[in-house]
Amino acid sequence: MDGSGLGVRRAVGFVAPALVLIGVFLVFPALWTLYIGITNYQLTGPAAANPRVVGLDNVVNAVRDPLFTNSVWLTALFVLFSAVIGQNALGFGLAWLLRTVRPWLRRTVEAFVLLSWILPGTVVAYLWFAVLSRDTGTLGLLLGQPETAWLVQYPMTSLIIFNVWRGTAFSMLLYTSALAAVPPSQLETARLVGASGWQTVRDVVFPHIRGHVLTNTLLISLWTANDFTPFLLTAGGPNHRSEVLPVLIYRQALEGGQLGYASAMSILLLLGNLVIALVYLRLLRRRA
Repeated sequence: MDGSGLGVRRAVGFVAPALVLIGVFLVFPALWTLYIGITNYQLTGPAAANPRVVGLDNVVNAVRDPLFTNSVWLTALFVLFSAVIGQNALGFGLAWLLRTVRPWLRRTVEAFVLLSWILPGTVVAYLWFAVLSRDTGTLGLLLGQPETAWLVQYPMTSLIIFNVWRGTAFSMLLYTSALAAVPPSQLETARLVGASGWQTVRDVVFPHIRGHVLTNTLLISLWTANDFTPFLLTAGGPNHRSEVLPVLIYRQALEGGQLGYASAMSILLLLGNLVIALVYLRLLRRRA
């Protein structure tokens, strides 16, 4: 009998359903991906029935593939400008500005920002496609340039702006909570000594919310690096100019039928995520 009085068997019984779900939907797919990543497994053909182990050949071929290196570069740009800079800055800016406005205005702004985050990705992508499409797009008509095909001429810029708009809500909520923990007396002291807004944020606010900044940046970076929504807007085009890693992996697996090769790319993406997570965790540990 343990300290809770449940006993080992009852405790195992309580956690067993969760462990089964984790095993079926997380552990097994991960192990299966690792396995087929070292084979020539394909969607159809002889290799679909009898895959052959090829070791690290898929990984080596991926690293040498210009499409893969192009996708790594585009994914890095996508994460940096839409998540690390865009969502972070806009989320903090909204949280900072909404502190002092009237409650009804704050709730209204927060509701509209949250709406873009909670709507299904397919719905949001369709709305933005309607805004950015050529000839009948809302943005082109408003700017008097209906002939501009934004998703074709500026695919990555469009995706970055789209992701900032869609994902800012999480950063705003997290920073709103973090700012509530900053002692009002310190903010008042900074105001009395004539500190500017930037000086107040840098010298008073940031030391209190540094951990929140790192946690938020870690989460939105990982979410953005694995986001498949860009496929709904540009499908990786034109000419691979917006083909971030999740889109490339999808196209290699389901359009090209190269499941083993795509799984090797997935493993490399996973390793990249782990490196990012370890860097942020190290920074958090230094803070502690």
